Amino acid sequence: MQAMSLFFISFFIIYGGMHLYAFLRARAAIRFGLVPGVALAFFMLAMTFAPFLIRVSEKEGFEQFARVLSYVGYIWLGVLFLFISFSLVIDLYRLLVRAAELVMQAEYGMLKPSQNVVFYLPLVAAIIIAAYGYREARNIRTERITIKTDRIPASVGKLRIVQISDVHLGLIIRRERLRDMLNVVKEAGPDLLVSTGDLVDGQINGLPGLGEMFRDIEPRYGKYAITGNHEYYAGLEQALAFTCEAGFTVLRGEAVSINGVLNIAGIDDIAGRYLGLVRNIDEKELLSRLPRGQFTLLLKHRPLIDKDAAGLFDLQLSGHVHKGQIFPFSIATKLYYPVDAGLAVAGDGSRLYVSRGTGTWGPPIRFLSPPEVTLIEIVHERTS
Repeated sequence: MQAMSLFFISFFIIYGGMHLYAFLRARAAIRFGLVPGVALAFFMLAMTFAPFLIRVSEKEGFEQFARVLSYVGYIWLGVLFLFISFSLVIDLYRLLVRAAELVMQAEYGMLKPSQNVVFYLPLVAAIIIAAYGYREARNIRTERITIKTDRIPASVGKLRIVQISDVHLGLIIRRERLRDMLNVVKEAGPDLLVSTGDLVDGQINGLPGLGEMFRDIEPRYGKYAITGNHEYYAGLEQALAFTCEAGFTVLRGEAVSINGVLNIAGIDDIAGRYLGLVRNIDEKELLSRLPRGQFTLLLKHRPLIDKDAAGLFDLQLSGHVHKGQIFPFSIATKLYYPVDAGLAVAGDGSRLYVSRGTGTWGPPIRFLSPPEVTLIEIVHERTS
């Protein structure tokens, strides 16, 4: 709980600072009077606390108000983030011009943008990119990768595993967007469907009928899921009930062997440990119990590799990062997660695939990080 409190305090300090920066930029360009200034300050204060107000409203049953505030508040968050990002680039340019003036003992007035340019250029760019990103967030791509191995039976030939991740069903992602996602899944023709966490986001009692939409998909080797951090934020028991209603078997520090075809293991997200809701699982011990010689699939929400477990699984499927979701936030996620998207070598014959995610968290916007449904084809190939 202490970690969660620290997170929220840090969030509000940073988000409040972003609003203050934008307010000062607007005042320098527009030079508005007292009344417009108070109105803008009130709006920005409301937007700063919008994420908190959304959750409280949703929990207390004011769902329609929470949905409207979600769209307004989270789209504003995306626009503000883009505005700040572009503004900081302009600030860096202005700093370089100022440094050149000091070094050269000269004035470069023609190179200095006006206060209007400093404010309106990033604002217009942010709005245009946010509008594009709103459309991009709904344009779900099928990412295909092929892995050749002798660890699946020759009689199977090819195994089609379809991964969804970070769907974030909640106030914003509802029936229409879920239908689009599931249509892509159906087109991929899965033999096995997996969800690598954050299937839900928010109060699950506000999602009637969504679990049933998964029932039309019945892969021959089943559907398996793990918890992400948002399952804990939404309420673990409700989240698990919804996931089971959708027809998934939830693996929580468990592993199974499916019809002698492959092994599949699932790990709870570490958010559960921080909240004191799950015990630590030794991945090496868990994977060591599985039949050797069969393809082993490891589901783990965050793209972190347990070095002790490397070599005991063939492929780890992860998500969580969204590849930053909105560039340039992807620069920050790349620093923390070296593999933030795509296929990578994990060592000792193991591989890691990180999904960009199928839905969105917060702003229903993606920029340079399109959503995906992943089709992994495991092809039998005899090795010498």
